[in-house]
Amino acid sequence: MSALAAVLFDMDGTLVDTEVLWWQATEEVAARLGHRLTDTDAPEVVGRAVEDTAAHLVRATGAPDPDGIATALTAAFQKRVDEGAPMRPGADRLLAELERAGLPFALVSASPRSVVDSVVGGALAHVPFALTLSADDTVRTKPHPDPYRTAAERLGVLAAACVAVEDSPDGAASADAAGCAVLVVPSLLPVPPGPERLFAGSLEDVTLEGLRRHVRARTAARSAGPPERGTGG
Repeated sequence: MSALAAVLFDMDGTLVDTEVLWWQATEEVAARLGHRLTDTDAPEVVGRAVEDTAAHLVRATGAPDPDGIATALTAAFQKRVDEGAPMRPGADRLLAELERAGLPFALVSASPRSVVDSVVGGALAHVPFALTLSADDTVRTKPHPDPYRTAAERLGVLAAACVAVEDSPDGAASADAAGCAVLVVPSLLPVPPGPERLFAGSLEDVTLEGLRRHVRARTAARSAGPPERGTGG
């Protein structure tokens, strides 16, 4: 199958500029626990689920209550999101192009349902997603493949016929593991290259035709298989 069937978007840092808000929320909670957040904490904070960041703060501070920390993180983040989450450059234009083409697109987030609903009811209220998935909707969230596999199943399409648009290492790993083609538009953290990952500096550089080409090229490369050995010369 080489036709693009759906586009699956990460939310935080990809469609809306909320990664900075998540960092600020984590800074606030960490400070209460006596820990000053630095760049060395970033891999355990940016693009990570609430529970993962809470577990990191437990390790960093020795605090005994990961559930309480997770609740505090969610509340601090929710407060900031409710005050407004700006769209990322190019997001509106790309979403409108997909809508005009009649191509299904969904939101696949590692944020809690309360945060997803706040953003979908606010900055993304005008966007007709086919469905939205939050961290609460699968047993395991990113970097596990469950979110992207579930989104494809609910849309009734093959994961291999979907492009997942991501900004973080965990999100890209989740989409890779699910079998999606991956377009990476990094925000706060660098994302390592991969043999089937396409990179863009901004969503302003992304078009529907470019997404279709990515799926076609990936399918063709997989069909060709590995190069034969001993035939050079």
